[in-house]
Amino acid sequence: MPQAQRKHLESTDEAIEAVIWAGARAAARGWVPATSGNFSARIDQRRIAITRTGVDKAALTHSDILIQDLAEPLANGASAETGLHVAIYKRQPGINAVSHIHGHYSTIIGQAHVDEGVVRVSGWELQKAIAGIKSHTEVVEVPVFANHQDITALAEQVSELLASTPARGHFRAPAFLLAGHGLYAWGDSPCTAARHIEALEVLLQQIVTFRSYQA
Repeated sequence: MPQAQRKHLESTDEAIEAVIWAGARAAARGWVPATSGNFSARIDQRRIAITRTGVDKAALTHSDILIQDLAEPLANGASAETGLHVAIYKRQPGINAVSHIHGHYSTIIGQAHVDEGVVRVSGWELQKAIAGIKSHTEVVEVPVFANHQDITALAEQVSELLASTPARGHFRAPAFLLAGHGLYAWGDSPCTAARHIEALEVLLQQIVTFRSYQA
């Protein structure tokens, strides 16, 4: 899907197609079981296209995608987690796509690190797939939030995180984990968001597997 590589999509239809592409891509990798996960793309500074609640990400159609105004209450049929997408877009105008998966490894490692509030990634070549990372020696922080059903409060936490700075000498990933729930990642295009979600899920898999060898 060529338009997924562009930072600025040129129409509502292109944004919808980008969301369908992202959902199908994640479904093919087994990251959105049982209608879980959600995907969005920015149309303009006011609106996003985002998956409706309860839809199969492997078989998305245009009718499964709704248009959400960032300044308005959640649209009819929106997932409650649309509020987290809205928080990201409102805080970071350069973000043009957001992906959320229930990946096996991101769900596990988020649960394991919820008390610390962060997973630190370093020493892995694949971390260079994250925008801004130039070396495997850099320390990448992936924030972890406790999972709960108050999405408004969680969106406020996410907004505060995006306004803060990481630990000195560390790089904060364009992502966060919900403990026992999954991974959110974003980027300046649908293609970048998809690369980030894949790189981080695989990096977390590598970390979990490496720890099992050390045990």
